Amino acid sequence: MIDFYYGPGPNPLKIALFLAETGLPFKARPVDTYRGAQHDAAFRALNPNGKVPALVDTDGPEGRPAIVFDSTAILLYLAEKTGQFVGEAQDRPQLLSWLMFIATGLGPFSGQAVHFQHAAPKGLDYAVNRYRREAERHYQVLNDYLEGRSFIVRDRYTIVDMSAWGWLDRAVRVMNAEDRPLERWPNLVRFMDMINARPAVQHAQAIMSGHAFKTTMDEEARQAMYPTSFSPASKGTVS
Repeated sequence: MIDFYYGPGPNPLKIALFLAETGLPFKARPVDTYRGAQHDAAFRALNPNGKVPALVDTDGPEGRPAIVFDSTAILLYLAEKTGQFVGEAQDRPQLLSWLMFIATGLGPFSGQAVHFQHAAPKGLDYAVNRYRREAERHYQVLNDYLEGRSFIVRDRYTIVDMSAWGWLDRAVRVMNAEDRPLERWPNLVRFMDMINARPAVQHAQAIMSGHAFKTTMDEEARQAMYPTSFSPASKGTVS
Protein backbone atom coordinates (compact mmCIF):
# COMPACT_ATOMS: atom_id res chain seq x y z
CA MET A 1 0.00 0.00 0.00
CA ILE A 2 1.15 3.50 -0.83
CA ASP A 3 0.22 6.56 1.22
CA PHE A 4 0.02 9.52 -1.16
CA TYR A 5 0.26 12.88 0.59
CA TYR A 6 -1.06 15.55 -1.72
CA GLY A 7 -2.47 19.04 -1.97
CA PRO A 8 -3.85 21.10 -4.84
CA GLY A 9 -1.22 21.93 -7.42
CA PRO A 10 0.62 20.61 -10.46
CA ASN A 11 3.24 18.55 -8.65
CA PRO A 12 0.80 16.28 -6.76
CA LEU A 13 -1.28 16.11 -9.95
CA LYS A 14 1.58 14.36 -11.75
CA ILE A 15 1.68 11.63 -9.11
CA ALA A 16 -2.09 11.24 -9.19
CA LEU A 17 -1.82 10.61 -12.93
CA PHE A 18 0.86 7.96 -12.47
CA LEU A 19 -1.21 6.20 -9.81
CA ALA A 20 -4.27 6.36 -12.06
CA GLU A 21 -2.34 4.99 -15.05
CA THR A 22 -0.86 2.05 -13.15
CA GLY A 23 -3.67 1.12 -10.80
CA LEU A 24 -1.25 0.87 -7.87
CA PRO A 25 -3.10 0.50 -4.55
CA PHE A 26 -2.84 3.71 -2.56
CA LYS A 27 -4.51 5.79 0.09
CA ALA A 28 -4.89 9.51 -0.57
CA ARG A 29 -3.75 11.65 2.38
CA PRO A 30 -4.77 15.30 1.88
CA VAL A 31 -2.46 18.03 3.18
CA ASP A 32 -4.25 21.39 3.32
CA THR A 33 -1.39 23.70 2.39
CA TYR A 34 -3.44 26.92 2.62
CA ARG A 35 -4.05 26.03 6.26
CA GLY A 36 -0.37 25.24 6.87
CA ALA A 37 -0.67 21.46 7.31
CA GLN A 38 2.60 21.02 5.39
CA HIS A 39 4.40 22.56 8.38
CA ASP A 40 3.01 20.11 10.93
CA ALA A 41 5.67 17.99 12.64
CA ALA A 42 4.09 14.76 11.37
CA PHE A 43 4.35 15.87 7.75
CA ARG A 44 7.82 17.39 8.19
CA ALA A 45 8.95 13.94 9.32
CA LEU A 46 8.09 12.78 5.80
CA ASN A 47 9.36 15.83 3.93
CA PRO A 48 11.64 18.16 5.90
CA ASN A 49 11.17 20.71 3.12
CA GLY A 50 7.47 21.05 3.93
CA LYS A 51 6.17 20.59 0.38
CA VAL A 52 3.66 18.27 -1.27
CA PRO A 53 3.67 15.67 -2.65
CA ALA A 54 5.23 13.03 -0.44
CA LEU A 55 4.82 9.29 -0.51
CA VAL A 56 5.22 6.39 1.91
CA ASP A 57 5.58 2.97 0.29
CA THR A 58 5.00 0.27 2.89
CA ASP A 59 6.66 -2.22 0.53
CA GLY A 60 9.87 -0.37 -0.29
CA PRO A 61 13.34 -1.80 -1.01
CA GLU A 62 13.96 -5.07 0.85
CA GLY A 63 10.34 -5.00 1.96
CA ARG A 64 10.86 -2.04 4.27
CA PRO A 65 8.81 1.17 4.31
CA ALA A 66 10.24 3.88 2.05
CA ILE A 67 9.63 7.62 2.22
CA VAL A 68 9.99 9.62 -1.00
CA PHE A 69 9.39 13.34 -1.53
CA ASP A 70 9.60 15.75 -4.49
CA SER A 71 7.44 14.93 -7.47
CA THR A 72 10.35 14.14 -9.79
CA ALA A 73 11.89 11.72 -7.29
CA ILE A 74 8.50 10.10 -6.72
CA LEU A 75 7.89 9.62 -10.45
CA LEU A 76 11.31 8.03 -10.89
CA TYR A 77 10.86 5.84 -7.83
CA LEU A 78 7.43 4.55 -8.86
CA ALA A 79 8.43 4.07 -12.50
CA GLU A 80 11.47 2.03 -11.49
CA LYS A 81 9.50 0.10 -8.87
CA THR A 82 6.81 -0.91 -11.35
CA GLY A 83 8.87 -0.96 -14.54
CA GLN A 84 6.20 1.20 -16.17
CA PHE A 85 6.45 4.48 -18.08
CA VAL A 86 10.22 4.63 -17.68
CA GLY A 87 11.17 3.73 -21.25
CA GLU A 88 13.94 1.40 -22.37
CA ALA A 89 17.59 1.49 -21.28
CA GLN A 90 18.53 3.47 -24.38
CA ASP A 91 15.92 6.11 -23.45
CA ARG A 92 17.55 6.87 -20.10
CA PRO A 93 19.71 9.85 -21.18
CA GLN A 94 16.81 11.66 -22.85
CA LEU A 95 14.36 10.71 -20.11
CA LEU A 96 16.59 12.15 -17.39
CA SER A 97 17.44 15.25 -19.44
CA TRP A 98 13.82 16.20 -20.15
CA LEU A 99 12.67 15.24 -16.68
CA MET A 100 15.22 17.67 -15.23
CA PHE A 101 14.29 20.31 -17.82
CA ILE A 102 10.82 20.26 -16.28
CA ALA A 103 12.00 19.90 -12.68
CA THR A 104 14.54 22.74 -12.78
CA GLY A 105 13.12 24.97 -15.52
CA LEU A 106 9.55 24.68 -16.75
CA GLY A 107 8.14 23.93 -13.30
CA PRO A 108 9.95 26.51 -11.14
CA PHE A 109 9.62 29.35 -13.63
CA SER A 110 5.93 28.57 -14.13
CA GLY A 111 5.45 28.51 -10.36
CA GLN A 112 7.16 31.85 -9.89
CA ALA A 113 5.13 33.34 -12.75
CA VAL A 114 1.98 32.26 -10.95
CA HIS A 115 3.24 33.65 -7.63
CA PHE A 116 4.17 37.10 -8.90
CA GLN A 117 1.01 37.48 -10.96
CA HIS A 118 -1.51 36.14 -8.45
CA ALA A 119 -0.09 36.25 -4.91
CA ALA A 120 2.68 38.85 -4.65
CA PRO A 121 2.03 42.56 -3.97
CA LYS A 122 1.19 44.61 -7.03
CA GLY A 123 3.84 46.69 -8.74
CA LEU A 124 6.59 44.08 -9.07
CA ASP A 125 6.66 44.47 -12.84
CA TYR A 126 10.23 43.29 -13.32
CA ALA A 127 9.56 40.02 -11.46
CA VAL A 128 6.32 39.44 -13.35
CA ASN A 129 8.04 40.00 -16.68
CA ARG A 130 11.10 37.93 -15.74
CA TYR A 131 9.20 34.78 -14.71
CA ARG A 132 6.41 35.05 -17.25
CA ARG A 133 8.89 35.38 -20.13
CA GLU A 134 11.02 32.50 -18.85
CA ALA A 135 7.95 30.30 -18.58
CA GLU A 136 7.09 31.22 -22.16
CA ARG A 137 10.66 30.47 -23.27
CA HIS A 138 10.42 26.98 -21.76
CA TYR A 139 7.07 26.50 -23.51
CA GLN A 140 8.77 27.40 -26.79
CA VAL A 141 11.66 24.99 -26.23
CA LEU A 142 9.27 22.12 -25.61
CA ASN A 143 6.95 23.16 -28.45
CA ASP A 144 9.85 23.17 -30.92
CA TYR A 145 11.11 19.80 -29.71
CA LEU A 146 7.65 18.22 -30.09
CA GLU A 147 7.48 19.10 -33.78
CA GLY A 148 6.83 15.77 -35.51
CA ARG A 149 6.75 13.89 -32.20
CA SER A 150 3.82 12.53 -30.22
CA PHE A 151 5.64 12.18 -26.91
CA ILE A 152 8.77 13.70 -25.42
CA VAL A 153 10.98 10.61 -25.12
CA ARG A 154 11.37 8.52 -28.29
CA ASP A 155 7.70 8.59 -29.15
CA ARG A 156 6.57 6.61 -26.13
CA TYR A 157 4.47 7.71 -23.16
CA THR A 158 6.63 8.10 -20.05
CA ILE A 159 6.82 9.90 -16.72
CA VAL A 160 8.31 12.86 -18.61
CA ASP A 161 4.99 13.41 -20.38
CA MET A 162 3.15 13.14 -17.06
CA SER A 163 5.47 15.71 -15.51
CA ALA A 164 5.07 18.16 -18.39
CA TRP A 165 1.30 17.65 -18.44
CA GLY A 166 1.04 18.54 -14.75
CA TRP A 167 2.52 21.99 -15.34
CA LEU A 168 1.00 22.68 -18.75
CA ASP A 169 -2.38 21.94 -17.20
CA ARG A 170 -1.84 25.17 -15.20
CA ALA A 171 -1.13 27.31 -18.27
CA VAL A 172 -4.18 29.49 -17.62
CA ARG A 173 -2.63 30.59 -14.32
CA VAL A 174 0.88 30.89 -15.73
CA MET A 175 -0.33 33.00 -18.64
CA ASN A 176 -2.66 34.93 -16.33
CA ALA A 177 -6.20 33.96 -17.34
CA GLU A 178 -5.80 33.85 -21.08
CA ASP A 179 -8.75 31.93 -22.52
CA ARG A 180 -6.50 29.85 -24.79
CA PRO A 181 -3.14 30.09 -23.04
CA LEU A 182 -1.26 27.62 -25.27
CA GLU A 183 -2.56 28.93 -28.59
CA ARG A 184 0.88 30.26 -29.56
CA TRP A 185 2.37 26.78 -29.16
CA PRO A 186 0.37 24.41 -31.40
CA ASN A 187 2.49 21.37 -30.57
CA LEU A 188 1.75 21.87 -26.88
CA VAL A 189 -1.96 22.11 -27.66
CA ARG A 190 -1.77 18.85 -29.59
CA PHE A 191 0.25 17.23 -26.80
CA MET A 192 -2.23 18.29 -24.12
CA ASP A 193 -5.24 17.18 -26.17
CA MET A 194 -3.64 13.75 -26.58
CA ILE A 195 -2.83 13.34 -22.86
CA ASN A 196 -6.20 14.69 -21.72
CA ALA A 197 -7.94 12.08 -23.87
CA ARG A 198 -6.44 9.30 -21.73
CA PRO A 199 -9.01 7.76 -19.32
CA ALA A 200 -6.50 8.00 -16.44
CA VAL A 201 -6.63 11.80 -16.57
CA GLN A 202 -10.23 11.88 -15.35
CA HIS A 203 -9.30 9.44 -12.59
CA ALA A 204 -6.35 11.61 -11.58
CA GLN A 205 -8.51 14.70 -11.45
CA ALA A 206 -11.05 12.80 -9.33
CA ILE A 207 -8.28 11.91 -6.90
CA MET A 208 -7.27 15.56 -6.67
CA SER A 209 -10.85 16.71 -6.09
CA GLY A 210 -11.50 14.13 -3.39
CA HIS A 211 -10.93 16.64 -0.59
CA ALA A 212 -12.35 20.12 -0.07
CA PHE A 213 -9.12 22.09 0.29
CA LYS A 214 -9.12 25.71 1.39
CA THR A 215 -8.86 27.87 -1.72
CA THR A 216 -9.05 31.44 -0.41
CA MET A 217 -5.70 33.26 -0.50
CA ASP A 218 -6.15 35.20 2.74
CA GLU A 219 -3.53 36.20 5.29
CA GLU A 220 -3.49 32.73 6.86
CA ALA A 221 -2.88 31.16 3.47
CA ARG A 222 -0.12 33.63 2.54
CA GLN A 223 1.76 32.94 5.74
CA ALA A 224 1.33 29.20 5.28
CA MET A 225 2.40 29.18 1.64
CA TYR A 226 5.17 31.79 1.78
CA PRO A 227 6.52 31.72 5.37
CA THR A 228 9.92 33.14 4.46
CA SER A 229 8.26 36.27 3.10
CA PHE A 230 7.04 37.01 6.62
CA SER A 231 10.40 36.39 8.30
CA PRO A 232 13.06 39.11 8.77
CA ALA A 233 15.99 38.79 6.39
CA SER A 234 19.16 37.35 7.88
CA LYS A 235 22.01 39.79 8.43
CA GLY A 236 24.84 37.75 7.03
CA THR A 237 27.95 39.32 5.55
CA VAL A 238 28.43 39.08 1.81
CA SER A 239 32.06 38.60 0.82
